[in-house]
Amino acid sequence: MDMSSSSNSTYSQSMTWNWNTVGTCFLAESWQVESEGAFAASCIGVFFLVIYLELVRRLGKEYDTFILRQFRQHATAQFRASKEDSSCCSDAPAPGPQVVTFRATPLQQLIRSVVHAASFGVAYILMLIAMSFNGYIIISIIIGAGFGKFLCDWMIAKVVVGGENEAQPDKGAEGLEEASVCCG
Repeated sequence: MDMSSSSNSTYSQSMTWNWNTVGTCFLAESWQVESEGAFAASCIGVFFLVIYLELVRRLGKEYDTFILRQFRQHATAQFRASKEDSSCCSDAPAPGPQVVTFRATPLQQLIRSVVHAASFGVAYILMLIAMSFNGYIIISIIIGAGFGKFLCDWMIAKVVVGGENEAQPDKGAEGLEEASVCCG
């Protein structure tokens, strides 16, 4: 499919695998590559866009962990306070472990939704860019994903050693659950 710009130059947007550089068009008519330097800048920009996607995904995970940790601390403090109150006033045995359901506040859910929408939007823009079927751009996306994972999603997990749960990883190791936002 050929596209013409206002200067009557011909730019191509291929729907098949290609290695085109100068004269290519990505995502919109305004993104027309007119030189090898502009094409290199496009590849570098796509590379950093994928790293940004990984960063936003990580921020979402960190925020979820943060609000859950806050809730656990609050629930634990309330449980201890109720346990102390009941132990001083009666001879009844202390209550056993309790299960408490956490539900995000409207503000917390709004923040979670905004972070999700940002990552979802960037992922779909990258998908549309990849649909140019340009080998250099696709390689930039793949390398960016690797660097993004390395920089933004360093795996840290607590492992319980000894006892019944010997060598059982904590549920904090969730780095491999989703390949992309659109498919996870």
